[in-house]
Amino acid sequence: MARYFNGKEIELLAPAGTFDIFKAVIDMNCDAVYFGGPSLNMRMMRKGYNLSYEEVREAVNMAHDRGKRAYITVNNLLNEGDLDEAKRYLSFLNEVGPDAIIAQDLAVFPLIQDMNLSNVPVHSSVMMNVHNLEMIEALKEMGVTRVVASREMDLHTAELLQAKTGMEFEYFVHGDMCTVHGANCFYSSMLYGNSANRGRCMKPCRWDYRVKKDGNVYPTEYPLAAKDMYMYEHIPELIKSGITSFKLEGRMRDLEFLKMIVNSYGDAIDRYIADPLGYDRKENSDTLYENRKRDFSTAYAFGKPGLDYINTRYEGTGKFYSTGKVFSTPTAEREVKPERLEQVRDALAGVRQPEKMKQPQLSVHVNNVEQAKTVLEAGADIVYLTGDVFQPDMPFTRHDIEMLVEMKGSSQIILGMPRMMNELHMEQYNHFLRGGQYGLDGLLVTNIGAMHKFRDIALPMVGDFNLNVYNHMSAKLYHEHFGLERVHASLELPLNDLANLLQETEKVPVEMIVHGSPIAMYLELDLYENTVAIEPIMQEDNKYVDNQHLVLMTDKGENPVYRDWSGRNHLALAKELCYLPFLKELHEAGVNHFRIEGKSYTTEQLRSIVGTYRTALQDLSLCGELYAGMKPEYAGYTLGSLQFGEALSIDLQPVHA
Repeated sequence: MARYFNGKEIELLAPAGTFDIFKAVIDMNCDAVYFGGPSLNMRMMRKGYNLSYEEVREAVNMAHDRGKRAYITVNNLLNEGDLDEAKRYLSFLNEVGPDAIIAQDLAVFPLIQDMNLSNVPVHSSVMMNVHNLEMIEALKEMGVTRVVASREMDLHTAELLQAKTGMEFEYFVHGDMCTVHGANCFYSSMLYGNSANRGRCMKPCRWDYRVKKDGNVYPTEYPLAAKDMYMYEHIPELIKSGITSFKLEGRMRDLEFLKMIVNSYGDAIDRYIADPLGYDRKENSDTLYENRKRDFSTAYAFGKPGLDYINTRYEGTGKFYSTGKVFSTPTAEREVKPERLEQVRDALAGVRQPEKMKQPQLSVHVNNVEQAKTVLEAGADIVYLTGDVFQPDMPFTRHDIEMLVEMKGSSQIILGMPRMMNELHMEQYNHFLRGGQYGLDGLLVTNIGAMHKFRDIALPMVGDFNLNVYNHMSAKLYHEHFGLERVHASLELPLNDLANLLQETEKVPVEMIVHGSPIAMYLELDLYENTVAIEPIMQEDNKYVDNQHLVLMTDKGENPVYRDWSGRNHLALAKELCYLPFLKELHEAGVNHFRIEGKSYTTEQLRSIVGTYRTALQDLSLCGELYAGMKPEYAGYTLGSLQFGEALSIDLQPVHA
């Protein structure tokens, strides 16, 4: 089955969560169906959903018998234990012959290459967060034949990128959306040990938060809960933008709901192709409105939606697919317990690798010039100048960089980049970096587009933590294909997965964030707009950060939200990560670069923290004593995702100290 408009192919892509649902959906008015197999996909929370191996085989055959396409989601981040399963699964899919797999983890590419699989085309998942031309060119070089656009990409940008690259574009047109940039939400992992990037999100974005800023509290209800995507009335614009595949979200939806959505969109596309001049955009739209699960929005399709993107009714309250079950309720970040520290030490001792040990290096991520000067004076070996400067500090200027380079001594100054780099960002960095190197010692890169664009510049590149490196194969690809000097371990790794990553990663240095309040959610949504649109209901100061910064508050704590100069928001942990008690074991496990996330601290706080870690790295036997003398600056200390996971080795046998 195929549809065309002005010679351009149009595909309506429908979801299916079970084989029974697939058997019905494949005969609906769609051109393709996507679904997950028994593992390694982003919908692993609901029992009885996803297809078995034999059901996958039969589903692909059924689709092809009807002249339709079948796409398989293999879109989880993969831990070390998943890699063997991925080999088996990809070999099976190579035999079965789906029209493509939809993948997130870059380890998929070397797996396919190493096994010489020729029948597994790859589409990039929305979790790859494709958002600039260079990313598309990089993925094209790796063999990707279609990209699923970032949820924050507007149709005008999609049209330009598609025209310049010739890449097929898939675009979400209906269903559940998220306010956080794809693969940039780590909060579920750090609260529950359930990764949003491994199909187990506990939806902390749908909690009933209040906003607080400048001493005022605002009754925001559900300020992170997105409405459902709704592009039913904008099919002409989707087609004009060069979108090939119109993707319907809903692998966890029931059959009757999917029947309504799929046939409504399919019939609308057919009506437009048959009569574009007389096309009625709103025909039958009342059916979708009357049966909606949340309120509707066109999200970012036509520009930033602002607060209109936020839902306050229906499932926006966090209820699970109309059953009344709530994913999660506000939960405090776990405090550090002595017994857990012992478990972490024991697990890391089980992967002791003295051959990897080198002189430990202390790096600090800073937000302004004064912080940079302070940490240089305090003994930092590496200073990362952020590419996402939090207001009210100003972005680093050329003069700032040259001044810091002059005073760096034996330390390194490395220039960071924004997490999301649009075409303007790429142009700015390209002009700056090709105009001179200014004495910089390297680049802290956040996306494969930047790696692709700047790999010919004679500056070492370090992969930032948002790349979410979860296994040694993706680390190796970043190192060998893109030329990264080292990578950061994912903040989402539970204890056993971290131990396994360190044990299996051989030639690629791994850096770790060991202190600070890292960003757990990275949003295009500007929560600060609430303070203009809503009247406050009471006065109350922030507990830990300056009143100029917005916080999201529940009865379990306050999460600071910082705003950068692109208007993007960065939600931080309420507590501080503190890995000081087991720095020695991390070093013996092969970690030689230890990073302090310092952007939110005052210079006095930062001087003290850097000084403590500097002392610890000079004599790792002092870590326990130094930790006992430290006091948190915020709501306490936490281990984040290392609160979770057993002390396991790579062969999944218990590790004993």
